Amino acid sequence: MPSDLTEAPWLHDRQRIGRAIRDARMTHNLTQEAVFLAVPMNRSYYQDIEADDGNPSLDTLLAIASAIGVPLADLVR
Repeated sequence: MPSDLTEAPWLHDRQRIGRAIRDARMTHNLTQEAVFLAVPMNRSYYQDIEADDGNPSLDTLLAIASAIGVPLADLVR
Protein backbone atom coordinates (compact mmCIF):
# COMPACT_ATOMS: atom_id res chain seq x y z
CA MET A 1 0.00 0.00 0.00
CA PRO A 2 1.42 3.42 -0.95
CA SER A 3 2.59 5.54 1.94
CA ASP A 4 1.47 8.74 0.23
CA LEU A 5 -2.07 9.07 -1.16
CA THR A 6 -0.73 10.97 -4.16
CA GLU A 7 0.87 7.70 -5.21
CA ALA A 8 -2.38 5.73 -4.99
CA PRO A 9 -3.20 3.88 -8.23
CA TRP A 10 -6.79 5.14 -8.24
CA LEU A 11 -5.59 8.74 -8.37
CA HIS A 12 -5.19 8.48 -12.16
CA ASP A 13 -8.80 7.30 -12.44
CA ARG A 14 -10.00 10.25 -10.36
CA GLN A 15 -8.05 12.63 -12.61
CA ARG A 16 -9.48 11.02 -15.74
CA ILE A 17 -13.03 11.28 -14.40
CA GLY A 18 -12.56 14.94 -13.44
CA ARG A 19 -11.30 15.72 -16.95
CA ALA A 20 -14.18 13.76 -18.51
CA ILE A 21 -16.71 15.75 -16.48
CA ARG A 22 -15.10 19.04 -17.46
CA ASP A 23 -14.86 18.04 -21.14
CA ALA A 24 -18.49 16.84 -21.26
CA ARG A 25 -19.69 20.04 -19.58
CA MET A 26 -17.78 22.19 -22.04
CA THR A 27 -18.95 20.12 -25.04
CA HIS A 28 -22.52 20.79 -23.94
CA ASN A 29 -21.75 24.51 -23.49
CA LEU A 30 -22.58 24.46 -19.79
CA THR A 31 -20.98 26.54 -17.09
CA GLN A 32 -19.84 25.02 -13.84
CA GLU A 33 -22.59 27.04 -12.18
CA ALA A 34 -25.29 25.50 -14.37
CA VAL A 35 -24.13 22.03 -13.37
CA PHE A 36 -23.61 22.51 -9.64
CA LEU A 37 -26.95 24.31 -9.30
CA ALA A 38 -28.75 21.52 -11.18
CA VAL A 39 -27.25 18.78 -9.00
CA PRO A 40 -27.46 20.71 -6.45
CA MET A 41 -24.12 20.90 -4.70
CA ASN A 42 -21.62 23.35 -3.28
CA ARG A 43 -19.67 25.32 -5.88
CA SER A 44 -16.26 24.59 -4.36
CA TYR A 45 -16.96 20.85 -4.13
CA TYR A 46 -17.94 20.72 -7.80
CA GLN A 47 -14.78 22.62 -8.71
CA ASP A 48 -12.78 20.12 -6.64
CA ILE A 49 -14.30 17.23 -8.61
CA GLU A 50 -13.33 18.78 -11.93
CA ALA A 51 -9.87 19.59 -10.55
CA ASP A 52 -9.34 15.96 -9.47
CA ASP A 53 -9.47 16.80 -5.75
CA GLY A 54 -13.02 15.68 -4.99
CA ASN A 55 -14.12 12.17 -4.12
CA PRO A 56 -17.73 12.07 -5.37
CA SER A 57 -20.15 9.32 -4.46
CA LEU A 58 -21.92 7.28 -7.12
CA ASP A 59 -25.09 9.30 -6.49
CA THR A 60 -23.17 12.52 -7.06
CA LEU A 61 -21.64 11.22 -10.30
CA LEU A 62 -25.10 10.13 -11.49
CA ALA A 63 -26.50 13.59 -10.70
CA ILE A 64 -23.63 15.33 -12.51
CA ALA A 65 -24.06 13.09 -15.57
CA SER A 66 -27.79 13.84 -15.61
CA ALA A 67 -27.21 17.60 -15.23
CA ILE A 68 -24.77 17.56 -18.15
CA GLY A 69 -27.00 15.27 -20.21
CA VAL A 70 -24.64 12.35 -20.72
CA PRO A 71 -24.66 8.72 -19.58
CA LEU A 72 -22.55 8.04 -16.50
CA ALA A 73 -20.53 5.57 -18.55
CA ASP A 74 -19.24 8.46 -20.67
CA LEU A 75 -17.72 10.04 -17.58
CA VAL A 76 -16.09 6.97 -16.09
CA ARG A 77 -14.67 5.19 -19.15
